[in-house]
Amino acid sequence: MIYAILVAVGLLLGITAILFGFGGGFAVVPMVYHLFPAYGLLSAADARYAMQIGVATSTAVMIVGTVYSTLKHHLAGHVDWPSVFPLAAYIAVGSAIGAYAAALMPGSVLRIVFIVYIVGVIADCVLRKGFIDDSGSHEFRRMGRATEAGTGIVIGAIASLLGVGGSVMTVPLMRRHGARMEGATALANPLSFPVAIVGTLTYVLAARHHNIDLGPGYLGFVHLPAFAILSIFSIVGVELAQRAFPKMPDKVHAYTYVGLLILVVITMLL
Repeated sequence: MIYAILVAVGLLLGITAILFGFGGGFAVVPMVYHLFPAYGLLSAADARYAMQIGVATSTAVMIVGTVYSTLKHHLAGHVDWPSVFPLAAYIAVGSAIGAYAAALMPGSVLRIVFIVYIVGVIADCVLRKGFIDDSGSHEFRRMGRATEAGTGIVIGAIASLLGVGGSVMTVPLMRRHGARMEGATALANPLSFPVAIVGTLTYVLAARHHNIDLGPGYLGFVHLPAFAILSIFSIVGVELAQRAFPKMPDKVHAYTYVGLLILVVITMLL
């Protein structure tokens, strides 16, 4: 049963990655937290690491998902590459900080931080002007160098800490800087790639540094069978989304993005 769930979640990851730029943590983290202990994939002694495993596995899956989704968006002409750099480099720096902090943080605390942060993003999207409104521009207006550096490091740290990619911050950020939802979600994928690479590597090395051995099937905090299944079916999900889902109006796209965040919070509160 757990492997059937992994297949379904993998498809969901691909669909949400191409449509909303989501990095995977929105589905993977709640799934691992609730189901891995229930289905015996974690011993009672190791269940305290469920949040770390969920976040680490999520960042590993993001490596595959962000590369594939970025390629598809690039071929469609949706990626504004000058807006990716050097913001991506600053995000990479922050990712190492966030991932190492998560490896040391108690799982119960990490769960609360995850929920509180997503609630904050939802409130920000709904209450602050610029996200829901249809923007008349199609380009991301660049920030100043100092602002870009500080913003990138914060985005990377929070994204790798929670395993959610950068989309939960980059999409609202770019939305307020003039981008339409299609462009903002397209940019979220390449900007989540440094979170995926640096975050995954840090989770693997942090587990080894602290002598945390979760047994066969794990590389550091990454659950390898889950990584493989989720990665394969996330690619299938990307292809499915591009063929089966019509292009959404900008405001509907924005409302759906917020609705999915609300669903994640509800799942984590159960």
